[in-house]
Amino acid sequence: MPTSPTRATRRRAAIERDGLVTLGDMGYLDADGYLYICDRASDMVISGGVNIYPAEIEQALIGCPGVLDCAVFGIPDPEFGERLMAAIEPEPGASVEADRVQAWLREKIAGYKIPREVVSMRLPRDPSGKIAKRKVRAAYWEGRARSV
Repeated sequence: MPTSPTRATRRRAAIERDGLVTLGDMGYLDADGYLYICDRASDMVISGGVNIYPAEIEQALIGCPGVLDCAVFGIPDPEFGERLMAAIEPEPGASVEADRVQAWLREKIAGYKIPREVVSMRLPRDPSGKIAKRKVRAAYWEGRARSV
């Protein structure tokens, strides 16, 4: 009697390509052959048909005064499919207002990459200390047929 594949086997098959394993990293080669990693495919936000890489926004946002850490992700949008949201963990004693953060980002990145929504919160972390972005994002996709 054939056995069904284990959960680990199914997960491995989902990331294996031609015998190699991929984590879904996305990047590009420049004219000189240098590889630039932009983000992971699972984190990419598609808003109105435009691919947006949250890692670029997070890199800019982490330099904003009062920002200790941040997570940028897509949330449902009835018109564009997804829109950008930034969850910011402020430095101790700091207050981070959405309009000030958005104005600061306008000086650093393209306008279509500026999150429409900015919330201040303590960011959840996994046991290794990494931000558990999926936990923050999941609350906005709850009860929807489609999620990212």
